[in-house]
Amino acid sequence: MARTIEQEMQALEEEERRLAEKREQLAKRARDEAIKSVEKTGLLKLDGKRLEALTGRIKTLGIEEVEKRLAA
Repeated sequence: MARTIEQEMQALEEEERRLAEKREQLAKRARDEAIKSVEKTGLLKLDGKRLEALTGRIKTLGIEEVEKRLAA
């Protein structure tokens, strides 16, 4: 049975929606795993001010510079 153009377009839109949902789920999973990694380091046990100061400093320096300084 031949499909109409409308049916094919509808099928493509559904597939795009499904893939977008899958991307969202994967992004959420990656974020959750990153948070678990941070929790394991103990950083989330810091009080709010101290954690904010630390993350602000990391943001100011940049990840590469922080890694370089920690490796030294």
